[in-house]
Amino acid sequence: MSTRHTIDTFNAWRQDGEPLVLATVVATEGSTYSKAGHRILIAGNGDYQGLVSGGCLEGDLAEHARAVIETGQAQAIRYDLRDEADEIWGMGIGCNGVIEVLLQRLDPDADYEPFATIANCAMHRDNSICVVVVASEDDACPVGATLIDWQIGHHSCGLPARLADVARQEAAHANARAAGTHIVQHDTIKLLVAPIRPVPQLLILGAGPDAAPLVNMAGELGWRITLADHRAAYLEQRAFDAAERKCHVDPERLNAIGDLERFTAAVVMSHHLATDRLYLEQLAATGIGYIGLLGPVARRERLVGDLATAATALGGRLHGPVGLDIGADSPESIALAILAQIQLETGR
Repeated sequence: MSTRHTIDTFNAWRQDGEPLVLATVVATEGSTYSKAGHRILIAGNGDYQGLVSGGCLEGDLAEHARAVIETGQAQAIRYDLRDEADEIWGMGIGCNGVIEVLLQRLDPDADYEPFATIANCAMHRDNSICVVVVASEDDACPVGATLIDWQIGHHSCGLPARLADVARQEAAHANARAAGTHIVQHDTIKLLVAPIRPVPQLLILGAGPDAAPLVNMAGELGWRITLADHRAAYLEQRAFDAAERKCHVDPERLNAIGDLERFTAAVVMSHHLATDRLYLEQLAATGIGYIGLLGPVARRERLVGDLATAATALGGRLHGPVGLDIGADSPESIALAILAQIQLETGR
């Protein structure tokens, strides 16, 4: 139930023209399933996409969401799931934590903002910040008023101009400090400042049979996948249907794929030494934070030796053999090891 899956569901649900509810985790204490800044969607019929708990609270949130749809008023809900509260809830959850969730109506007449812009930022922009009012004693600034900032632009929903400026300043500070989700108190208004995490983009260079589990598992995680190969026939396999793009490329002209800087990670696995060398040489000139190379240590050392000065540019970004050492011995377990390492190294 990734961000990508939530966005896909949003795009499907909005076609019905019915109001929806955005549920955002505002704050947590102790052990909780999700943390501040996490977002899910709830439809008027009680359906939901994403989880704030292990499925324990979503039914109750759906009931509150119906009231938010009817009134149009944002609402904050607090759940105390510490041990002494289990009898009250009658769930025996034992999560031993507290979670506060903000519910905001997404109106079709307002083009489902602010989530429409949040979704666009998650799919297409880096360094985006969402600032939302989670408590207010100012009638001019209601709970749920939101500003989304992406450094070169912003979109405000319900914030008066003076507070939109404050929200933009907080967003700029958060970006400058690479700060995570946090609460800011401004006079009588409490703001949640939460980064909008971009959907990870994975570049797979090589469409051999062992790439299929990597494509499919990354698709299950909700990552955006570009698969490229210099052998056009390799790209036609139905096993690669989860890839967002399939590109027939000249190994010497990798930039034909488009802007390489957008990728979170790249995995080189063409099983062809000269081709992998060309890929690595071009990837070294990018800012991609994770570059994986399939194959044993001796193969990596030979390629790195051939790259000369380009090898220095790869620095600590090159992982070869690619993947965590989990004893992987099949295409499926190797794919698991690769994705786990990317998750660990990039935090995505």
